[in-house]
Amino acid sequence: MIRIVTAGRLHQLEQDAEQARSGAREVQAQADAALGRHVRELQAAADRAERADAATSEVSAILSRALEELSAAQQELLLKDIKIRRLRAELEGESMEGRTLTVLLHYGEPHTVYASREDAYADTATHGADPDGWVPSGERPASAAMWRCEAFIYNAASNGFRRAHMPAPKPVGEVA
Repeated sequence: MIRIVTAGRLHQLEQDAEQARSGAREVQAQADAALGRHVRELQAAADRAERADAATSEVSAILSRALEELSAAQQELLLKDIKIRRLRAELEGESMEGRTLTVLLHYGEPHTVYASREDAYADTATHGADPDGWVPSGERPASAAMWRCEAFIYNAASNGFRRAHMPAPKPVGEVA
């Protein structure tokens, strides 16, 4: 069968083909634009993933250091707890009767309590005080000396400590 195509029909087919090519170009342009958006979104997602990975690594390192410091602090606390328990056991096992404590006074105000005068001298020497510079305070009031050590003895009757060396009482005045 032979088909005869007229010029009008041929012209119509060419227009349809041109419209199809034009539609194809538009669809291709839309596809290219969509591909470009998707590529940019993919690059942005990859960048965010890289930043998240870097932040995760940094946080992991910080957390690791924090855990190391926590472990060291826990070890230190455990050792201090053991030492405190040992000291408590020693104190509970010994009678306090006759025991002395030394109180370091700063211008008459209590500063630090020590188990012995030697401990007080040794500790104050680590802070710059002359270990051989201690002299008896005599009858001067405690507030007159910058640093002064006073010994206190446990008194079982009062369940407390009293001064080892009581100053001589001074008369208040002449009372009739």
